Amino acid sequence: MKVTQHIENANGKPLFSFEIVPPQKGSNIKDLYENIDPLMEFKPPFIDVTTSREEYVYIEKDGLFDRRITRMRPGTVGICASIQHKYGVDAIPHVLCGGFTKEETEYLLVDCHYLGIDNLVALRGDPMKGEKYFEPTKGGNNYAVDLVKQIKAMNSGRFLHDTLPMQNAPDFCIGVAGYPEKHIEAPSLEADLKRLKEKVDAGADYIVTQMFFDNQRYFKFVEAARAIGINVPIIPGIKPVAVKRHLQLLPQVFWLDMPQDLIHSIEQAKDNTAVRQIGVEFAVQQSKELIEFGVPFVHYYSMGKSDNIHQIASQVF
Repeated sequence: MKVTQHIENANGKPLFSFEIVPPQKGSNIKDLYENIDPLMEFKPPFIDVTTSREEYVYIEKDGLFDRRITRMRPGTVGICASIQHKYGVDAIPHVLCGGFTKEETEYLLVDCHYLGIDNLVALRGDPMKGEKYFEPTKGGNNYAVDLVKQIKAMNSGRFLHDTLPMQNAPDFCIGVAGYPEKHIEAPSLEADLKRLKEKVDAGADYIVTQMFFDNQRYFKFVEAARAIGINVPIIPGIKPVAVKRHLQLLPQVFWLDMPQDLIHSIEQAKDNTAVRQIGVEFAVQQSKELIEFGVPFVHYYSMGKSDNIHQIASQVF
């Protein structure tokens, strides 16, 4: 079922969803299931599965180093198929511009269609590890809006090199990313919202936001989006703070602000166990305020660990 259909069927009731990260290559998928299992109590209509960028590795051979490209966390589409089979819920793969040619993207979309995957999140993707700026893959889509257009074209039976009559054409529901505190590369929030509207006008069906800690930023973001004609659902993304290092890491990586009261509580915490509990309590209050605002979902970034997400959901849903 499409994400938009889940929202319609909920009749205003807020829903719970979360995002997971594929295990590292060589790891056991059972560890992933063990983190998903406890969260199924809250009946998530969908689970997002991230896709990692490729990265360079250096392999020594005869005293020389050969540079190769690899993916440390492959298997996104396979994990989605497994989740749908095992749990009977929708699984949503992240589809990236970076690291994929348009042809490779087309093959991935065909696989998703055959596997009964109805939803996709279309993202440009981050720069490769070790690179400061995003560089489009040769023969790939440059921006998320281009990827949205390719997906919408396939929904109409238009492939890259031909148009085919399809008895069972895909009808992917397309999610895109939104940034309440603007994308790190955007010159302003207004400019970033214009790019977001381009994605919606190209065919995006819903928006999931990057994590934020100040709900007022989300409320103002939604208001500004509506003011320029963005009318699709905007799902807030929440990540509970888990370790003291997040005070430096999260603002640096995601270009966000943290409320002073949260900063003070974390700085005063005696250890990371205390920080994790602070993160849970803050996310509970944040989630409750968002639900009072009328959000369709609260979407949690789990990073593969479910214990704190379970604590939050048990007090919110």
